[in-house]
Amino acid sequence: MKMSPKFAAVLFDCDGVLVDSEKITNEVLREMLGELGWHMSSEECVSRFVGRMLRDEADVIEGHTGYRIDEDWLMEFRRRRNVQIADSLEAIPGVVDAVRTLQQVYPGRLACASSADRPKINMQLQKIGLFDVFEGRIFSGVELDRGKPAPDVYLVAAAALGVDPAESAVIEDSPPGVEAGRAAGAHVFGFCPASPVHQSPELLLGLGADETFTDMTQLPGLLTTSDRRFESRESSATQSH
Repeated sequence: MKMSPKFAAVLFDCDGVLVDSEKITNEVLREMLGELGWHMSSEECVSRFVGRMLRDEADVIEGHTGYRIDEDWLMEFRRRRNVQIADSLEAIPGVVDAVRTLQQVYPGRLACASSADRPKINMQLQKIGLFDVFEGRIFSGVELDRGKPAPDVYLVAAAALGVDPAESAVIEDSPPGVEAGRAAGAHVFGFCPASPVHQSPELLLGLGADETFTDMTQLPGLLTTSDRRFESRESSATQSH
């Protein structure tokens, strides 16, 4: 069966979409905020911070702790987070095969557009064996003036690929990410597996996701069409021999 692309390009978030890193990052952040005096549950930490850049949450953190996070604090957070990621990060189940399949359908038109810092994105993609797919098409919101839910990182990614963001698909799992994809004008797929660090389909649809799905094995089918005419020709050729 020949598969054809439905979109001009596919723009992936990283954390929670390609890599199962949210629970790792969340626990490190919760621990460090606890050291500043802000104690919260894992669920509250996920709700408040998943999908957002910490630098953008400085006012919120200061309001709860009286401490203004600075670059030294952020560097220590990244160091502790990276130790845990290097030790225990895994790919989202099924995503490696899904991305490899899509790589054949979208050659040079898959990008990773994340709120994370570039060293973290690179390390994570290398650890799960997908860095080669996205190399040269990795975009970090940290390097832009505005992070998600602003659309900037998706607009920059689409421009770099030479495609119209309105003709692109965005794969997201967080509320800020869905809002960013929506603001960019893309067709947003919300990834909603049953997980303590992922959101419900109802929430992401309410924020503007066009569709939701629960398993990465579904993704190639959502992003491609089958060329039935090609399939029929192949079948006829086989029968004639």
